[in-house]
Amino acid sequence: MRKGLAIRKGDFRKLERIVRGFSNHRRIEIMTLLNREPELSVCEISGELKINFKTASEHIRRLAAAGIVMKRNDASSVRHKLTKRGKTILMFLRILE
Repeated sequence: MRKGLAIRKGDFRKLERIVRGFSNHRRIEIMTLLNREPELSVCEISGELKINFKTASEHIRRLAAAGIVMKRNDASSVRHKLTKRGKTILMFLRILE
């Protein structure tokens, strides 16, 4: 194996956390929506995807924990958008299609 492509032993768990962060069809839908329409609230995301508010909130929490979505406080609501990692993951998923 070439050294440039090797994954360090300590990075396996970090990679697993990231992969688990987006390994759900609803999370991929949320990522796709935020790529198209950044800065949405949980309420807007749940309404757009026609899913329960609590479900959307939990999926977004997991995406944020994996560093895929970032949150920004905006007065009385929290806005969400994809991070650079999130955009890279979406490109990767399009390759797999």
